[in-house]
Amino acid sequence: MPKQVFFRSVPYRKENAALALEAGAQGLIVPAERLEAAAGLARCLALADESIHYLNIAAAPDEARAGALLEAGQTVVLRRGWEVIPVENLLARGQRTGAEYGLLALAVAGPQEALLAAGILEKGVQAVVVEDPALVGEIVSGLAGGDSRLELAEAEIVEIRPVGLGHRVCVDTLSRLARGQGMLVGNSAAFTFLVSAETEPNEYVAARPFRINAGAVHAYALLPGDRTAYLGDLEAGRETLVVDHQGNCGPAVIGRLKTERRPMLLIRARHARDETARAGEGSVFLQNAETIRLVRPGGEVVSVVKLRPGDKVLCRLDEAGRHFGLRVREEISE
Repeated sequence: MPKQVFFRSVPYRKENAALALEAGAQGLIVPAERLEAAAGLARCLALADESIHYLNIAAAPDEARAGALLEAGQTVVLRRGWEVIPVENLLARGQRTGAEYGLLALAVAGPQEALLAAGILEKGVQAVVVEDPALVGEIVSGLAGGDSRLELAEAEIVEIRPVGLGHRVCVDTLSRLARGQGMLVGNSAAFTFLVSAETEPNEYVAARPFRINAGAVHAYALLPGDRTAYLGDLEAGRETLVVDHQGNCGPAVIGRLKTERRPMLLIRARHARDETARAGEGSVFLQNAETIRLVRPGGEVVSVVKLRPGDKVLCRLDEAGRHFGLRVREEISE
């Protein structure tokens, strides 16, 4: 059974439940009298809060009670503060018992606890329960790991123009990235460019595959959990989203930011979403240097100093509208 993320909305708040579902939650836990309302929000599993057994495991009798409930086919949620060994015992008990074993879920406070829950006894628990809608997207993305994927599009370069000096941000991660991997960055969240990591050596400087020279301080960067942040607001210890040319993506921890004043280029590109749609256009400011590269369809990289109008690069098309990094739906022009 795949890992499931349940959002618990007790007392029930429709706006929070909708936000959690939009962020990727697969199920809702709500008061019994709100089951019909919750089921109307999306095609998802909705559970009555009253049907769930919430337990703390502080001693062996607590673990025995949880096991008995699970063997009876009940749903058990271990409250925050759970420890790994009792969870391992319950999972092992379920493997011995078979298909009639109930649903074991763990309450989690964030992505790290969710990842721990997903890896217990290698198999992990069947579900995690979250009570903060703002955390759902990041937890969903973290549990998806390398299996997470974004749809990338092909865009045509229409302009490359020097614009003078500006502050740009290098994002140094704790990961070694491969050719065709980088960050999605742009002047609008609706149109971001796949900016390559510095995976290519040249005669003047060694490759630095942990680094993405990502662009100007004001630019949007796509983060895990369908969030964005200004490059200038990122900080060490936070996660960025690393994406390859096929759209496969996952988190990478930021180890350092280097912000320096450098000569910059304005790069504009255009993409027609379909034959009848108005062409979508986006832009990004990148440092005017050979080591900064965009990614072509197929995974090859191209230096910004060799880029020409008509060249094809990879981008991500989305909807405009972010408020403190969270997606909002409103009339907006960027």
